Amino acid sequence: MQGRVLIVAGSDSGGGAGIQADIKAVTALGAFAMTAVTALTAQNTEGVEGVFPVPPAFIREQMGVVIADLGVDSVKTGMLHDAAVIEAVAEEITLRLPGIPVVVDPVMVAKGGHRLLEESAVEALIRLLIPLASVITPNVPEAEALVGAAILDVADMRRVAEELLGRGARAVLLKGGHLPGERVTDLLATAEGIEAFESPRLETRHTHGTGCTLASAIAAGLAQGMSLRESVIRARHYVLLAMASAPGYGRGHGPLDHAVTVDPARVAALSRR
Repeated sequence: MQGRVLIVAGSDSGGGAGIQADIKAVTALGAFAMTAVTALTAQNTEGVEGVFPVPPAFIREQMGVVIADLGVDSVKTGMLHDAAVIEAVAEEITLRLPGIPVVVDPVMVAKGGHRLLEESAVEALIRLLIPLASVITPNVPEAEALVGAAILDVADMRRVAEELLGRGARAVLLKGGHLPGERVTDLLATAEGIEAFESPRLETRHTHGTGCTLASAIAAGLAQGMSLRESVIRARHYVLLAMASAPGYGRGHGPLDHAVTVDPARVAALSRR
């Protein structure tokens, strides 16, 4: 096990997204996951039924004790539901973790449509957290909300990715899964330029937690000393495999197979020793 990832995000009682998906992804890729829970949610594959927020002071306390004892090699943020939480998290990162890679997944709306970030908090996200990010990982609707512009095709994605770089992020992974077409294009934008990653679209309803999983997989790579590009390539491959081998649970947007990297034969052999 190599690389310590501090995940600051909300809990998903259904286990497919949020902290639960983050822990599974980081562990599956051989890194060590630590958490600061920002909110509890009552949700399943069909949607979010309720949200119980954690006070910002306690979020800071969770982060502080983990940093002081265990150490951190990268940070991944997910659901940060209001401006006060964003401010607290940004301050902890600035004060306690200067120079540490930070992956910001700007979680705004759940798969079922429930809003997970207050509209009034978008400005705080742009002003306080994005400038701290080594990479931000918005999907198309999130990127549209961040810049206030529609994205209809890959050309629009390129323009918006460049604009997000101008907002202070060092890199942007803009995910194109919401756009139509037989192939999915994700764009990695940095100061050196924009690189496109394409893959065939998987026709599946089992997409719950894909954004959380991808961002955490990238954070695991950065914690392990991989470059951003290497981390993105491995993370995309991992998510595609996890989607393709989804267990089929739930009536709505089903969860992924986060354990896709585990070799059952090897596990069985170890258990017989």
